[in-house]
Amino acid sequence: MNTVLSVVKSNPSRSSKWLAGILGNRQWTTSSVSCSLSSASVPQIVEETKEQKKELDKLYRLLEVEVRGNDPAVLKSYSWFATTAARELGIRVGECWAQRKPIHERMTLLKSVHIYKKHRVQYEVRTYFRFMQFHQLTGSTSDTFLEYIQRNLPEGVAMKVTKARLEPLPEHLMGKNQTMAV
Repeated sequence: MNTVLSVVKSNPSRSSKWLAGILGNRQWTTSSVSCSLSSASVPQIVEETKEQKKELDKLYRLLEVEVRGNDPAVLKSYSWFATTAARELGIRVGECWAQRKPIHERMTLLKSVHIYKKHRVQYEVRTYFRFMQFHQLTGSTSDTFLEYIQRNLPEGVAMKVTKARLEPLPEHLMGKNQTMAV
């Protein structure tokens, strides 16, 4: 419906017939067009606005993103990308850090399958970590931001997201005066 109203606002003289064809009996009030609603649609619209008010957006105090991979340069570049994207979206960026030492995973195997037990080969995998914190987000902003940075995740990099959600104080912990005010 927002697109209909924006078209009406941009060109009110040409769009009155077009608007009447789309809306039928319903008519809306905008800055340039004033109209009335049919009585049958008023309760329906009031119910829709009540439902929208009930659905409040979730609030997150902290969003921590952990990325891990085998190349520290890729992780550093990706953390720069994610923090820059967050700043462009108006998200408060907290700390960004990496562990000082990677986690080493070593595996020792025999060189030969059947004989030469003395001759062995050792393989090593290093896993580097990088952490990013983002503060005071809404649910819709965090969903949009996470979808964007997950779509641009480089190959060989894993991501783990931890959210700290703000919840209202339960009613049984509030006093009688505070319960009435809410």
